[in-house]
Amino acid sequence: MKPSWLKIPLRKPGAYLNVERTLRKFSLYSVCEEAKCPNRWHCWKQASVTVMILGDICTRHCRFCNVKTGNPKGVVDESEPERVSKAIRELGMHYVVLTSVDRDDLVDGGAYIFARTIKSLKTIEDVFVEPLIPDFNGDRKLLEMVIREGPDVVAHNIETVRRLTSFVRDRRSLYEKSMDVLKTLKAINPQIITKSGIMVGLGETLIEIYETVRDLASVGVDILTVGQYLQPSKKQLDVKKYYTPEEFEMIKERALQEGIKVVVSGPFVRSSFDAYNAYKRVNMYKEENNEK
Repeated sequence: MKPSWLKIPLRKPGAYLNVERTLRKFSLYSVCEEAKCPNRWHCWKQASVTVMILGDICTRHCRFCNVKTGNPKGVVDESEPERVSKAIRELGMHYVVLTSVDRDDLVDGGAYIFARTIKSLKTIEDVFVEPLIPDFNGDRKLLEMVIREGPDVVAHNIETVRRLTSFVRDRRSLYEKSMDVLKTLKAINPQIITKSGIMVGLGETLIEIYETVRDLASVGVDILTVGQYLQPSKKQLDVKKYYTPEEFEMIKERALQEGIKVVVSGPFVRSSFDAYNAYKRVNMYKEENNEK
């Protein structure tokens, strides 16, 4: 049984149905909607949305995730970048998170479509773009391809602690590989804002969480999200522990002490939760500390 702090009141969609209608009009999918994210009204109200590109079939099989797995057989929709920008222009959104399934069936892992979509979105005035990227097998050239188009934040999730990585994530999604991706992003462009996320409740200890936070800080991560893992269906991993709001605050304080600039931590926090505000807070931090 879920604890009381994980129960939220139902909210009427109202005008927010416009987001769903517009995305469907352009044959696009929002992770907010597909994952039935409890925060979607909050984010949409703040003119922020998360769009999933590159299809809905993932080539990896993580045990926490409910996305379909299989072989997309190299199919790519070349018109998708333009459809995304048309939808965002029509919706008047100011902050767009781009995420995707893993596409190991493609030579570039989908980096080209990410880059094209960012480029198309950046033609819209007052739109900020945050690609939440797969690891691209750690290929620096593919990471450079994405960064070259000028995203405002680049995110890549570590997901869980080192010990649980091989159990929770696909065998190709290595802890060290993800850390190297985040480190390489900063090496390519030291000014780029980087972001990562952790799920808790999968059997990790607080000490392991703190070790992961320290590792993320050591590779220059600017923004960290920490949220409660909730089982999407009975096919996925069971929840081992429900963290209290006080424990989320403890993790946040530790991450800030380690040097991460902005930490969004709480039971309902997801990778893209409050993304626009987190971006603005990082820039405020940099201004206050005279960072470029």
